[in-house]
Amino acid sequence: MQPISRRSFVGLSAAAYTVAAGWPMFSVHARGKSGLDAPVLGEGKHKYECVHDWLTPPEGLMWGDTHGLAQDSAGRIYVAHTVNGQSTKPHAVVVFGPDGKFLEAWGDTFRGGAHGLDLRKEGDQEFLYHCDTQRRMVVKTDLKGEVVWQREYPKEAGVYESAAKYCPTNVAFVPATDGKGDLLVGDGYGSSFVHRYTCDGKFVKVLIKPGKEKGQVSCPHGLWVDERDGTQRLVVADRGNRRIQYFTMDGEHTGFVAGGIRMPCHFKTRDGMLLVPDLESVVTLLDKDNKVIVHLGDGHPSALRGQPREKFISGKFIHPHTAIFLATGDILVAEWVPIGRVTLLRRV
Repeated sequence: MQPISRRSFVGLSAAAYTVAAGWPMFSVHARGKSGLDAPVLGEGKHKYECVHDWLTPPEGLMWGDTHGLAQDSAGRIYVAHTVNGQSTKPHAVVVFGPDGKFLEAWGDTFRGGAHGLDLRKEGDQEFLYHCDTQRRMVVKTDLKGEVVWQREYPKEAGVYESAAKYCPTNVAFVPATDGKGDLLVGDGYGSSFVHRYTCDGKFVKVLIKPGKEKGQVSCPHGLWVDERDGTQRLVVADRGNRRIQYFTMDGEHTGFVAGGIRMPCHFKTRDGMLLVPDLESVVTLLDKDNKVIVHLGDGHPSALRGQPREKFISGKFIHPHTAIFLATGDILVAEWVPIGRVTLLRRV
């Protein structure tokens, strides 16, 4: 079956999308900082100063769609983007210090396909896992971009007619004491399967199958192992079905989250909260019971993808594609817009 694509989503009339009844609405406030007005999003204990374009590429490199984010134990921040067609430099992975200053860039082979990006410490070394939607593969590298292994479509799964039917979007890691647990891969832009691999990239099994029913997914764009309740549960951004879905680690359905959710893209957890970047113009925080704490920067409906930066609205998101908690507890958001945008949500 064909999942709902981002392109078909953008082609739909904005009038077709309205804010769901009952969503708590939070105002955008303004306050002065360094002589400038900085929007503050949220309410109560969950208020964030919104700093758009906190990360910007070096001279000669232009953001494409900013798709992936990660931070290592030294505080370095990694941004995966597709690289703008007008860019004179080809680097698809850009590295910044914890203060937001540019450090280095690499990853020319990911140009056009850089998508999901996640980081894991395995033993005493950290590695990046890239999902390349142009070459249709998962690639494991060290923090300098040296390839450890790469895997194309899992022919041994027996569910693909050809490699063209597979297109991975994000990964999740099965926790292990040595950091070398199995790898879960969401085939979000291909045929909507979720697969399980060993740490060294060997195929194990098909974990979840495509569809609309309970226990099935459509465009499993992002996934995460949620341990907030003391157990391991696989949470999937079932974006084509406009819901979040929970599974056991063996792929058995255990529940849905639909309230306050539009088109979830990926997840991170911290301090009992689930962070959900939503392609329909909002970033959402859920509590330990998966109830909405706050919607941040709700810009829905938005028709600003493809527009020049000067038309972007301060304090409003266009298409959040991924988000992470930084070591500081602040939130970093990357958006699916052709000229890229990376926003810092700084706690206040």
